[in-house]
Amino acid sequence: MKSYLVALFLLFALPLSAGAADGAKIGSVDIQKVLLTSDAGKVAKEQLGQRAGKYEGEKGSKEAELKKLKGELESQGALLNENARSAKERDYQQRLKDYQRFLKDAQEDLQAKNDEFTSKLVDEIVKVAQEYGRSKGYTAIFVKSEVLLYLDPAADVTDEVLKAFNAKKK
Repeated sequence: MKSYLVALFLLFALPLSAGAADGAKIGSVDIQKVLLTSDAGKVAKEQLGQRAGKYEGEKGSKEAELKKLKGELESQGALLNENARSAKERDYQQRLKDYQRFLKDAQEDLQAKNDEFTSKLVDEIVKVAQEYGRSKGYTAIFVKSEVLLYLDPAADVTDEVLKAFNAKKK
């Protein structure tokens, strides 16, 4: 009985949905393209690059310090007494550990900042796409992705959403 009711419902609903699809205006937006090519996306990328550059500078100085310590340890190792050599090795190992922790922390910080920027911008892009869809009379706007098997290229509204997003951010 239950399957009969479902079949009956589908029988009546099918013509309604087919009729609604005739007047449907459907589009797609490549969020990744808007993210990478928008003015706000470029600013975020530049800020991340500056932050990464700062970390690279610190990384270079820490590597130079480690290299110097290792060189001293290798050149003076035979000349130092057991206690002094052991102390220098402990100092080197501690600095190496600090360097590795610095690299891990820097990577995590950059990833977190990237995630923060991306999340914020994607939320804003989605809002702009929704406003665009409402104002232009779209029935649906999909995110362009590998899941979407086919959509007429004329339905791609990425460039229009990009223009609207850049205009909103100014």
